[in-house]
Amino acid sequence: MLWFQGNRIQLARYSFGILLRNLSASKTTLPVLTLFTKDPCPLCDEAKEVLKPYNNRFILQEVDITLPENSAWYERYKSDIPVFHLNGQFLMMHRVNISTLEKHLLKLQQQGAGG
Repeated sequence: MLWFQGNRIQLARYSFGILLRNLSASKTTLPVLTLFTKDPCPLCDEAKEVLKPYNNRFILQEVDITLPENSAWYERYKSDIPVFHLNGQFLMMHRVNISTLEKHLLKLQQQGAGG
């Protein structure tokens, strides 16, 4: 039994190492999709569900506009959440537009491959 546990530990270490490498590689190459949100926000929850199939194509960063340090975003977007930025640029608001998201992700992917 000890041999089996030792191999399991080695496999876990190996798998964890691969996971860490993949995560660190993806963080340098994947675009950042920023979701401006607050709690509660049913439209934001709905948007996150719609985005789930695409989660491997971007890093989702959530910004709670009700926090004091985000007061500028609150003033700008308080009536429009959810609002999305892709790599710091406005992308869409109110609902996820999959065709807009796809178009911009593809454009970024092509820019990364070509440049």
